[in-house]
Amino acid sequence: MQQGNTTIPSRGRNVVVVGTQWGDEGKGKVVDWLTDHAQGVVRFQGGHNAGHTLVIKGVKTALQLIPSGVMRDGVHCYIGNGVVVDPTHLLSEIDRLEKIGLDVRSRLFVSEACPLIMPFHVAVDKAREAQREECGDGKIGTTGKGIGPAYEDKVARRALRVQDLKHPDRFAKKLRELLEVHNATLTRLKQPTLEFQPIFDQAMQVAEQIKPMMADVGYALHKAHQAGAKLLFEGAQGTLLDIDHGTYPFVTSSNCVAGNAAAGTGLGPGMLHYILGITKAYTTRVGSGPFPTELDILDEGGVGHHLSVVGQERGTVTGRARRCGWLDAAALKRAIIINGISGLCITKLDVLDGLSEIKVCIGYKLDGLNVDILPSDADDVARCEPIYETYPGWSEKTFGLTEWDQLPLNARRYLERVKELIGAPIDMVSTGPDRDHTILLRHPYR
Repeated sequence: MQQGNTTIPSRGRNVVVVGTQWGDEGKGKVVDWLTDHAQGVVRFQGGHNAGHTLVIKGVKTALQLIPSGVMRDGVHCYIGNGVVVDPTHLLSEIDRLEKIGLDVRSRLFVSEACPLIMPFHVAVDKAREAQREECGDGKIGTTGKGIGPAYEDKVARRALRVQDLKHPDRFAKKLRELLEVHNATLTRLKQPTLEFQPIFDQAMQVAEQIKPMMADVGYALHKAHQAGAKLLFEGAQGTLLDIDHGTYPFVTSSNCVAGNAAAGTGLGPGMLHYILGITKAYTTRVGSGPFPTELDILDEGGVGHHLSVVGQERGTVTGRARRCGWLDAAALKRAIIINGISGLCITKLDVLDGLSEIKVCIGYKLDGLNVDILPSDADDVARCEPIYETYPGWSEKTFGLTEWDQLPLNARRYLERVKELIGAPIDMVSTGPDRDHTILLRHPYR
């Protein structure tokens, strides 16, 4: 492009992918599919409590911390400052991917500002959950990986960060101070305390391997964008688990919404051009918390059991069985507003194959009143009684279809009605776990 006699470089187009439910919507597959058009994939929040399972030519690969773009040759992968990093886990995941022949270290860039997850964070996380269960207060349902306590240290301005690994004396000083804080908590929770030296020695060992991957990620993304690279921002968890906007306190410890793609990386919000929301054709949730459309997954003749078994609904990270229920359009409407969704990708449509009828929650009865959007108070959500619309199902198979016109008529009618209810376009439909099992209606990068 030219302006006067000056040539202005062509700048890249950037896409943010976020979950619009309680996580586990199938973001990993969609991100992997989109990286065919991107030169960089960026994680901007969460930690290795996230899990993305990719299926490529029938082979499954589970990722937790490393961006899904690692599965594409030549794609740069960035871990932004909004992510909390367990350095030992990071190297373990790199090693696992290298064993299957992937080049990781030369194209992975880790923000120096990422807070570190240390062993005492994990110990405190597990001890707190055990205490909640013992006291009958109800577990939050954390993964026990130290994510929450690490974010607490960040907000308290005492966190160890990736950049501290370059300065052993500074690291040691901060580690002693942090260890004192968390050992006091472990003592109060009647758990064993941790020793300084083993933690310090382990950190210094991993530091030598992580140093070559440290980067000023915000500036690196800026330069890539200026040079014309297309960037893909990969969210973890889902909108309804967001620390501010989810069903608090049954949420994760970070902001999972699209706006955090800017704060969690250091690239300005004006550089986020398209927001792709991912939602299942039904709803799932892992862990505790209210779930208005939940069905019984143990009833072998019921829809909940069908969704659980056919959808293979187990958490990538924990292996826990996911709770399953009908699609909640009122909750989805809340997520679309919060994220400013440009378009949706509906995943796992094929799991609904064979059901005689399909229901969608269009709102709730709450204390005698009709409500058309998910309430912001988790106690109110727990009292919500879903109001359903019912549609005829389909007996034909949608698995693996790649064209809209190939879908059964009732499946198309179902998707069209969902689009009307939520007020957002459906731009993609996933009909199976493989990257090729995708119907494209509008491309986010075009």
